[in-house]
Amino acid sequence: MPATLVDVLVKPGSKSPGISNEGGTIVLRVRERAVEGAANEACVRAIAAAYGVAPSRVTLVRGARGRRKRFSVELPKAAP
Repeated sequence: MPATLVDVLVKPGSKSPGISNEGGTIVLRVRERAVEGAANEACVRAIAAAYGVAPSRVTLVRGARGRRKRFSVELPKAAP
């Protein structure tokens, strides 16, 4: 399956979660705090929802302990 890489800046513990584009940077706000991977899991769910894929299709590639993260998203096959 084709995959795309997504670089995001994560802001954990936000009061209003969502995805935005600020100056060419994708900013992902999640309610969960960066404790025991909760924010990373929330990021996976948010990116999966944005791309319309299952969370199992989203993988954290880089930045598990930082705010700048890279995710790989497995996209569905294109229709023939």
